[in-house]
Amino acid sequence: MAKVEALWETPKASQYLQQLCKHFAHKIEVSFTPEEGRIDFPFGPVNLRASDAGLWIEVNAEDAEGLERGKDVVDRHLERFAFRDEFKHMPWAA
Repeated sequence: MAKVEALWETPKASQYLQQLCKHFAHKIEVSFTPEEGRIDFPFGPVNLRASDAGLWIEVNAEDAEGLERGKDVVDRHLERFAFRDEFKHMPWAA
């Protein structure tokens, strides 16, 4: 299984973690607390962590196509939720 992760420095990490998890909980299996979350997408699980440092997200998938899909899903939804913070995309690193 392949993975990619990123840390976005934001004081609203817990807010965005919970917003992402609540949004997807209407469609797929999700578990979360204010500090940690997991979203079980068809391409693979996405793990989230909120701390004083920011919002950490890890996308897991079977292949590169799944990783790209996961990054795209996360980025598009965070861009919508965090538009006031001028969010564009996570600083993904392999």
